[in-house]
Amino acid sequence: MTSSYKIRPVRLVGRKIRQLRKEHNLTQTELSARIGIQQSDLSRMEKGEYRVSLDALFRILSEFQVSIGEFFDSMAKDSMTDRDLGLLRDFQSLDEPTRREVERLVLRKSSRRRDDQPATPATETASPPRDATGERQPQEGP
Repeated sequence: MTSSYKIRPVRLVGRKIRQLRKEHNLTQTELSARIGIQQSDLSRMEKGEYRVSLDALFRILSEFQVSIGEFFDSMAKDSMTDRDLGLLRDFQSLDEPTRREVERLVLRKSSRRRDDQPATPATETASPPRDATGERQPQEGP
């Protein structure tokens, strides 16, 4: 499943744990008893309210016979949209000089977008000067 919005990593881990648990038709109580944690802790992990320790994650993965690589690989795929994956494949097919050019363009555009955000009165500052490529110019001291 892909989504068009970004989810915090701790929530992605929790969702993946919940998905694995449900695929194996286990309740939170059953899984928590098997891996030696409290059901309430497992619930909070699945909701992304509680960070999963490596020890607990390894016990969960062992229970489901899933490698850490498989777990995070599928989680990464779940967190990217089809469009994101297509752009990544296209980028990877470019030669190295073209990749650097695209990277510079993305950095320039993303910094402009941040600079175009309206500043709040408390944090309003002048945008640093830029050269012809859009790169920020170093400012001289006071």
